[in-house]
Amino acid sequence: MLDNAAAAEYLGISTGTLDVWRSTKRYAIPFIKVGRLVKYRQSALDAFLESRTHGAEV
Repeated sequence: MLDNAAAAEYLGISTGTLDVWRSTKRYAIPFIKVGRLVKYRQSALDAFLESRTHGAEV
């Protein structure tokens, strides 16, 4: 499980961008809320990246 900062770093974006995506539902990246904490599974981030991949399969 990755916290917001680690997930943003993993995706190569700022934490603010990830916050906006989550609050506006711009991208449907599954997350888990534990109280005020937001956590992401690495497998969910990998699936998101895979879904955004364009071009030939390697």
